[in-house]
Formats: sequence, C-alpha cells, structure tokens
Amino acid sequence: MERSATNVIGGLLEQRYRVGALVARGGMSTVYRGVDTRLERPVAIKVMDPRFSADPAFVARFEREARAAAGLHHPGVVAVHDQGVDEERVYLVMELVEGGTLRDLMAARGTFDVPLALSVLEKVLSPLAAAHRADLVHRDVKPENVLIGRGGTVKVADFGLAHAVSAAGPSGDTTLLGTASYLSPEQVTTGSADARSDVYAAGVLLYEMLTGTPPFVGDDASSVAHRHATEDVPPLTDHPAEVAELVRRSTRREPFLRPADADAFLGEVEAARAALGITPVDVPVPGTPVAPEPATMRVEQTVHLGAPVTELTVPVRRIDPDGPQGTVAIPLGEIAAPRPARPSGQRKKRRKKTPEQLLEEMRQRGKRQMITWTSVVVVVGILVGLSAWWMTVGRVTSVPAVVGQEEKAARSMLDDAALKFTVSGQNSDDVPRGQVISTDPPAGTEALRGDLVRVLVSRGRPVVPQIAAGTDVEVAKQEIASVGLVAQQNEQDTLFSDRVPKGKVVSLNPTSGSEVPIGSAVRILISKGPEPKPVPQVVGKTKDEAFGALTAAGFTPEEGPPEFSPTVEGDRVVRTDPPAGTNVTGNDRRVVVTLSNAVTVPQLQGKKVKEAKEILERAGFKVEIQYNKRERATVIGQSPQADTKAPKGSTVTIMAL
Repeated sequence: MERSATNVIGGLLEQRYRVGALVARGGMSTVYRGVDTRLERPVAIKVMDPRFSADPAFVARFEREARAAAGLHHPGVVAVHDQGVDEERVYLVMELVEGGTLRDLMAARGTFDVPLALSVLEKVLSPLAAAHRADLVHRDVKPENVLIGRGGTVKVADFGLAHAVSAAGPSGDTTLLGTASYLSPEQVTTGSADARSDVYAAGVLLYEMLTGTPPFVGDDASSVAHRHATEDVPPLTDHPAEVAELVRRSTRREPFLRPADADAFLGEVEAARAALGITPVDVPVPGTPVAPEPATMRVEQTVHLGAPVTELTVPVRRIDPDGPQGTVAIPLGEIAAPRPARPSGQRKKRRKKTPEQLLEEMRQRGKRQMITWTSVVVVVGILVGLSAWWMTVGRVTSVPAVVGQEEKAARSMLDDAALKFTVSGQNSDDVPRGQVISTDPPAGTEALRGDLVRVLVSRGRPVVPQIAAGTDVEVAKQEIASVGLVAQQNEQDTLFSDRVPKGKVVSLNPTSGSEVPIGSAVRILISKGPEPKPVPQVVGKTKDEAFGALTAAGFTPEEGPPEFSPTVEGDRVVRTDPPAGTNVTGNDRRVVVTLSNAVTVPQLQGKKVKEAKEILERAGFKVEIQYNKRERATVIGQSPQADTKAPKGSTVTIMAL
C-alpha cells in the first residue's frame, strides 16, 4: 500500500483495520470505508490531516476527546469504536452509517415543512443533550455532521474533534475552527464555547431547514462570522409564532438568554410541537450518497483585542484539479520556440526606394499620427466627461420609499438603488409583522452609491416568550422584559405543583406564544411545591384496592410486615403509616400498608382426627391433639373456638375420643 499519511487505501492500520474506498475528504481529515478484520464488521475510518498529526499536543488532545466521545452511549450518536496512531497517521474508527447527510436532504428538498423540521431538530437535540449531560460540547453542529441512515435514523457525528484541533492546532496562528454559518457570537468574539453554543447552532439549523438558507451570508467566512457577533438572526415571518420563538430564543446573542443546554431546548421544542398539535414524522433518507465532507480553509478571526482564539473551518467549493486553477502538465511542444538567429554574413539586401515612395510613406505616417492623437484626445475627453458625470451625478442616488413594504421587497429596492443596508427589528402594535417601519436616512434623501441605510422592520406585537416550567424567576423576568413586556409577580400568583420545585416558575398569564400589545403585563405564576394531601382511608380493603386508592391520590404505597387483628380478616388492611386523614407535605409521598394475617378457625367438632388435622394445616395452623390421637378418633372440642380469628401459623388444639 502507499505509505502517504493521506492515502492509505488498501492497507491495514495497526494490523487490524483494512482501509477501503474513499468516502469524504475535508481540510481536517479524510474518511474511508473500512473493515475491522478482527470483528469482521464494516466501519468508517477518519484519518486526520498530517499537519495535525505531526503535532504531539494535538495527538494527546485528540486521544482525550476521542475517549470522551466513545463514552457517549446514545442511539443518536455515531459510535466511536477505537482511536489510534499508526506511524504518522492519527485515525478514528467509527460506526458506518449507510445513507446520506442532512445537507443532502436539504439540497434535495430546498425547504422543510414545520413537522419535518421539528422532527429532525428533536433527533439532533437528543444526542446533544446526552453529550451536555456528560460535560461534552460538540462545537461544530452543522448539516454535514448530521447523518441520516436507512430507516430514517438520525445520528450526530464528530463529537469533540473541533475542540481537539482548536486546543492543540499545529498552526499557532490567530484562527478559529468551526463552520462560519453556525458559529455562536461568543465563539467569534472570545473563542469560548459551551452547551449554549451548540444550542445556538441548532437554532441556526432550524432556521436553515425552514427557509432554505442560513441566516447570514457574506463574501467570505470572516464577514459571516462578524455578522453572527453583531447582528440578530432575522425573525421568521411566514411560520407559526411558536416556531419563530424557538429560533429567536435559541439564537440570542447573549448566551445566558438561550436555553441552558440541548435538554432544555428539546423540552421547549416538544412543548411548541404539542401547542401546534403536530405529531413527529419519519425523516426521509436522502436519495443521494453521503456527500463529501466540506473542504476547510483558514480565515482570520474577527476578535476583540486580547480575546483567546481557536480555528475556523468553512465549507468551500472544491477546485477541479483539471480546471484552470488546478496544476496541469503541458507538453514542451506546445510552447512557442524562439525564432532562430540569422546566420552571420547573411544580410537581406535592401531595395532602394524612389522619391515618390518616400513621399507616400511620409504622408501615411502623418495620417497615422493624426488619427492616433485624435483618438487620444477623444478618449481623454470621454474619460474627463465620465469622471465629471460620476463626481456630480453618477455617484448620487436617493433613498427609495420602502416604508410599508415587505422586508424582501425593501431589500430588493435598496439593492437596485446601489445602497448598502442593515436590517433590525422592533415590535409594533400598528405595523404588521415583516413590514418596514422607517429608514435612516428617510426616503428621498440624496446619498452616494454604497452608502449605508438602516432599515427598521416590524416584528408585530410582542409574543410572550417561551418560559420552561422550573425556570428561575429572575431569568423569566429578563426574558419578558427583552421582548418589551412588563413582568409582574404578586404574592397571590402562586399555585401547588407536583412537578415544579417550590419558588420556580410554573407558567405565565397570558400564556407563552400569545401576541399582546407593547408594554402589556405578564403575570408570573410561582410554584408552592406539592399540595398537601390527606392519606385516604383504606382499612379493611384488600391489598389491591388499597394500593389503587393510594396511587390515585398521589401516594406511593409500600407493603409492611403483616400484623394480627381480631377484627380484620386476613389479607386486608389493618392500618397505614401515616394513618388515614394525615396531611402529607413535601415530596416524600410513601405510605406503608400493613395487612392482617388473621385466619378464621374452622368448625371441627364431630370430624375425625385425620380430617380435622388436614383442614387446619391447609388453613395455615399448627395442630395439637389431646386425649386420643388415633386418626379415626372423633373430635369433641377445640381451642380456639370455631369462627374466631387467630394468627396464621398459630396452634389450634383439638380434643378427641
């Protein structure tokens, strides 16, 4: 096999993993189809680029991150089987997913409807939630890292690899590692990332699935990253308010205003889906093979002075190696050969010109000079005229009247006027959602081409934000204030809740997702903890009846040791602990149920000793015989008396003659 670090097709890694066909190639790694020869199973093998594997710091970081990723046991995570180093090659062995990527599905469909987008998002958030619970952050959530296998299974790949490269990259320059379209603001400005950074990328993913494009585009990766740090993600105007609110909350520029992690975001997605009455749908398998991993390029990071940095990878169009930008071989014969020098001594004989010919040549030379100078004067005049027109008229344009127009139409009109623009949103009780409220400068103002116009677009009436049950009161107040509403918390706005801890938010009034006028009050309902409940009366009931009644009342029944009761039949409840009628507070709702072990003594007089003994033993009693112990003797008396109750396992004495 070839010994190149990037071409190992046909060989064995560490005498175990047979490397097969190329699956995907990127700037960071190359993925091959492979076979684990020891276990005889197909696998995917990711071989890191030599510029990373040559750095011992990266190798150590890569091994730690691979071990952490291998510790994630979730059906939505692409399983990591092994990692290792074979000579100069650092590699990762993963589960092979037959199918395609979310990018393939997005390319085929353009946009997703709401049920499909939410179903995909839930299947992405579930493994991310498992990773966050294990203190592992993905850092590079994007469609290329979401694999869709046969049967519509959705799996997330490449946990921890972005961290491994960014923390120990061999370049040492001021760069980020990530995909520009999905970078969170804190990754751009400080280089830091936590669970809320993955939530931001998931929100961008939802936006792209619904609209067909990411929220920010630009001429290069640096400009896209800069927009993430300085602009809000545009609001969704043609989708349900609950879905638009999911995008808004997950892509807030302030990390503390986003859901705390993927688990919290998943809860909000499920709540929004339930509010819309949408059931999960099957995720279709892309009709094309798995797309190659996007190539990567390094870009300068837009950072504040002194901020720590990581690396940034962005998808770029691959260059055709046979195209004009590729390196091609050109035969030497195609290069024009130099003209051979005339041999010395061979001079071309000049023919002597007549006076008429000399005069004609002078006339033609003067005509050519006249034409040349005339052309120069005309060109200079045109250039001067164009310059004067450009300086006085051509550069000048005017701000078009876009107030009242839909945002898309306003953008087109400003583009036609050769003006740059920024778009920001503001709530409005009067202007419908998505229409332009105002521009700065206003319509009709003269401006130079390329000048900046600030466009203010209506978000419509404020929407009461989605506040998950159990949220801290202060966080809820900040969220409510951030959308232009007033949070109210009154002492009487409390209620009992078995699910929400005492002092946390239970719900809002008006409810989340409601459109209300600007400045409206939103009441925050606070949990008082579980409601005190009295233990129901179950004495005398059977075990099943008692357990059913206690469970229905919100208690957890447990069976205690049996006791004898002369008044309660066997296998029925003698008492409970706590007793019936006791008000139980707090979260401990256990109730111990004590059953009677009493047995009714049967009538034995007149029966033969043998028969009486069998009856008593079947009833669970021990037997003592007095006087005549022969089996055919007749019972003339018994103690305890018939039809009284005695503990199971106690002794019944019979007298026989």
